[in-house]
Amino acid sequence: MWDLLKIPGSKSKKEEQKLTAAIRNITGFTPSNLALYKLAGGGTSRAKETNGFRESNERLEYLGDAVLGAAVADYLFKKYPFKDEGFLTEIRSRMVNRDSLNQLARKLGINHIVLFDQKNIQLQQVVLGNTLEAIIGAVYLDKGYLRCKKFVIDKLIQPHFDLEVVVQTNTNHKSRVIEWTQRQNKSVRFETIEVKKHKNQKEFAVQIFIDDEPQGTGYGYTKKKAEQDAAMKTCEKLNIS
Repeated sequence: MWDLLKIPGSKSKKEEQKLTAAIRNITGFTPSNLALYKLAGGGTSRAKETNGFRESNERLEYLGDAVLGAAVADYLFKKYPFKDEGFLTEIRSRMVNRDSLNQLARKLGINHIVLFDQKNIQLQQVVLGNTLEAIIGAVYLDKGYLRCKKFVIDKLIQPHFDLEVVVQTNTNHKSRVIEWTQRQNKSVRFETIEVKKHKNQKEFAVQIFIDDEPQGTGYGYTKKKAEQDAAMKTCEKLNIS
């Protein structure tokens, strides 16, 4: 199947070299099956059909999400030998939530290998975390679980997460906004202002209103993700800690 995914066109060799260098910079190793990583950076909006099957990075994203969760769980289990299941689950959730993965993907420069819908600047930021998960899935298929777990720990967790800060930080931005408005005796509502229908899914735009004043606008492939994105922007705008 992967032979069908080679980069077409006269510039394919140069593009392959550029992608190889980008993957090497992100992961620390040279990819063996470059087609996997090309597919990981493709996204849903650029998916194409081959023999009746629609190729996109969603299957790799699904796989990468599971592998990332397992690797982080293993790391935290060994890091905190005396903490209970509830603590470990909460910290893992804070590390691999959508906002955290989006920020991490930007730090890693994943935006340079993603095939974006150039007309949708807002959604570009949302899909970076999805692409990171797809790349993790590609690493798993390309190099195996042990190499992939080493990549997650050595390149993602240890350089980019201060666990003491993670433990002390509440990353549920929506809850932070709601709690802040309650303390300030203000009203708050999350309003879906637009729903765009794509071939395979919907894209939501949500805006927050505090005392009927518009605040942050968020975007996501689910309403929940769009609300969290809007809440994060509102926290930044109003300096809600």
